[in-house]
Parts: sequence; structure tokens; C-alpha cells
Amino acid sequence: MSKIFIIIGKSATGKDTIYKRLLEHKELNLQTVVMYTTRPIRVSEKEGVEYCFVDQARLNELKEEKRVIEHRSYNTVQGEWHYFTVNDGQIDLENKDYIMHGTLYSYGQIRDYFGRDKVVPVYIEVEDGNRLIRAILREQKQKEPKYAEVCRRFLADDEDFSEENISSYGISKRYVNNDIEDCIKDIISDIKELI
Repeated sequence: MSKIFIIIGKSATGKDTIYKRLLEHKELNLQTVVMYTTRPIRVSEKEGVEYCFVDQARLNELKEEKRVIEHRSYNTVQGEWHYFTVNDGQIDLENKDYIMHGTLYSYGQIRDYFGRDKVVPVYIEVEDGNRLIRAILREQKQKEPKYAEVCRRFLADDEDFSEENISSYGISKRYVNNDIEDCIKDIISDIKELI
């Protein structure tokens, strides 16, 4: 039976790097799913690659058609932006395995939509002090560092990824990313047992 593996974790735990490395591992043959958003497309982005860019009216249509698998919204200085996954034919659990990344909330929605036996959380963890140092070092490389946003995300993660929330989603397995190579090896080993 095919699976959807969802990379989850606080900010600056290495989720994006791990996600990309697992995709590159040809033996796993994991497929991606292009998510949707209502936020404006950025100059460096391409329609259907980073996201499928739609407006609020299209999101409402997809909801009415009961095709929205999971949905999150964020209030930004530019208004409310929505990020969501759509049942649009990209996911074929009869023949393929997938990798996605998301939040605890999106994991729960995807799991409830497809079933607990088909959706596997891959929870990445880094000690908070190391995570904060990583986040600051990453932000220092930006043209205009936004340290207040780093702090906001760091504090929000404490609430979003509380032990109570992690437990409520039934997540018990954790991958500690102190050494990314060891972490990836552990994840690959576990994925191979499941596919």
C-alpha cells in the first residue's frame, strides 16, 4: 500500500533540506504534490512549480466541490493568504508514494482525508537553543535580515508544537537532526520498511 510521508517540525530544524534530500534518493522514488495558494506569485516562481496560484473565488469553488484536502490561512500585512492541498489527480495512492511538508494541523487534515494507514508523519526535532542559533545564522545571510520575524516564529513554534499538540496527533517517533546525515539515514531506513 502506498504512503504519503509528511515532514513536520519547528522552524530551523532542517525540514526543507531533508525534504529535498529524500526526493533526490532515487531508490525511494517519492513523488511531490504541488500545493495551492491565494498569495501573489513572486518574481522567481513559476505557476504549477512552487504552487498553483489561485484567487479566493477558486478556493471557494474547490471547497464547495469538496476537493480541498487540507487548508491553512495566515493573516499577513498584505491580507489573508491561504495555503491548501487539492484532490486534483496529483495523488495516486494505488501506485505511488509521496513526500510533502506541512504543519501538525495540515498533517492531521491529510491523515483524516486519506486514512491513518496511508499518511506517515516524519517529525524532525532540534534542541531549541541550537534551533535558534541556526535560525539567526540563516537570517544573517538575507539581504535585509528580519530578526523580529525569527523571534515571532520561534515563540509561535513553542505553542504550535507543544508536547500536548504533538501527542494529540499521535506522533511518537521523532528524528533528531543533530547530524543531518544520520538523521536522513534513519528516515530512509524507516521509509524503506513502509514502502
